[in-house]
Amino acid sequence: MDSQDLARYIEATDGHAKPWLLAQLRLLKLQEERDRLSPDEYADAIADLHAAVMNLGEWWVGREDEVF
Repeated sequence: MDSQDLARYIEATDGHAKPWLLAQLRLLKLQEERDRLSPDEYADAIADLHAAVMNLGEWWVGREDEVF
């Protein structure tokens, strides 16, 4: 699945409010751009994405059936 496929899935399933899907989309787009980025730029982008995912916290607690 590439970023376009995932973007269509997110749109089709109203996934805009699901932060884990948006993080996956960011990761796919970053992987697709990796050849055009310097190693430092790529590492910085991965670090930013990691921080964003960690900031999500335990958003799923109590919503497991809904989100998984």
